[in-house]
Amino acid sequence: MSTLILGLIIFLGVHSVSIVAPAWRDAMAQRLGLAGWQIAYALVSLLGFYLIVRGYSLARLSPTVLYVPPVGLRHVAALLMLPVFPLLFATYLPGRIRDVAKHPMLVATKFWALAHLLANGMLADVLLFGAVLAWAVADRISLGKRSQRPIRTAPRGRWNDVAAVALGLVAYVVFVRWLHLAWFGVAPMS
Repeated sequence: MSTLILGLIIFLGVHSVSIVAPAWRDAMAQRLGLAGWQIAYALVSLLGFYLIVRGYSLARLSPTVLYVPPVGLRHVAALLMLPVFPLLFATYLPGRIRDVAKHPMLVATKFWALAHLLANGMLADVLLFGAVLAWAVADRISLGKRSQRPIRTAPRGRWNDVAAVALGLVAYVVFVRWLHLAWFGVAPMS
């Protein structure tokens, strides 16, 4: 469990720099250069992500049950997951979806974490998905108090929403049918 917790601290910690220390982030980006800062940020994020995946895998070998969700919550989780992939695509395909969601990646992250909390009741699940949900809420709240850095996106277009939904639904089906089982050993629709 300690590997999972360390991974969460590193991954969410580096992703919280903009929340708790934007001046330090800007100073580091200036000191290292933007590319240097992005490389350092990416390397620390990858280390944290690796530790999360490794720690979660190890924790599943000796699970600690906190609660047993009713089977029906799997269907609720599947419905909550439906907008996740379209929202992720809408982050980079600006259109009405992005305008309404304001921060579609954070909305997607919250839906993803909540869906997994509803469908899973092991200690490792609660630590992982609960921590990510708490971080996403904190990040969204902080966006009202700080300037957001621009991200590279496709040009704004009237077909971007259609593309985001179409690509997102295809990704959802592929993930649910094949990738979730292949990557995580769990068939979400079984």
